[in-house]
Amino acid sequence: MINKQSNVYTIVYITVLVVVVGAALAFTAMSLKEKQQDNARADKMGQILQAVRLTYPADEVIDAFQDFITDQYVVNSAGEKVAGVEAFNVDVAAEAKKPADERLLPVYVCTLPDAGTKYILPLAGMGLWGPIWGYVSFDADGSTIYGAFFDHQGETPGLGAEIAKPAFSDQFRGLSVEKNGQFVPVTVVKKGQKPEGDMDYVDGISGGTITSLGVASMLDGCLTPYKAYLESLSEK
Repeated sequence: MINKQSNVYTIVYITVLVVVVGAALAFTAMSLKEKQQDNARADKMGQILQAVRLTYPADEVIDAFQDFITDQYVVNSAGEKVAGVEAFNVDVAAEAKKPADERLLPVYVCTLPDAGTKYILPLAGMGLWGPIWGYVSFDADGSTIYGAFFDHQGETPGLGAEIAKPAFSDQFRGLSVEKNGQFVPVTVVKKGQKPEGDMDYVDGISGGTITSLGVASMLDGCLTPYKAYLESLSEK
């Protein structure tokens, strides 16, 4: 019989407790893993749909995604389709770190009954405190932005976190990435200022300068590799 006042008893007790709690947590995590993955997929689908101005509750978003997203595929920087890769499974943040000519570039084709075909492209970058990401949809001409969605992992509430609000993303509607026959991504500038040249732009977040610069960098770095693909749409 172990003396309950001894160090041996304490060590054995703590060891058993840690093993039991650890096993319980591992079992719970494994049990919930599939549900968590399903929720993550549904959340991603909802974000993609918001880029074409469609918002649905969580229990309807999967059906809506299947209804409106009529095709999805991956292209390379030459605008050519890449076989054998599912667009939805591409890690855009990881691809964004590669040279442009090595990236897998997902495309989601959306068919809207009242607005025609839209092409949704994903973005990934860095804000002040962590990852930021988004989706930009284009009209069939391959240059006019139809809608946009942005989100973040940990930007400051009331400042950089404002990129997730419609007041910011709605500014992108109707802007163009083509000027005088040249591909020029939309940029983000400090409110009241204008960028050099004639590129389209939106006002950045007041007090969220670094996050705004992160969005501008993300737009340039992630949309430029799609240049050949977008130009192929305009040629149609």
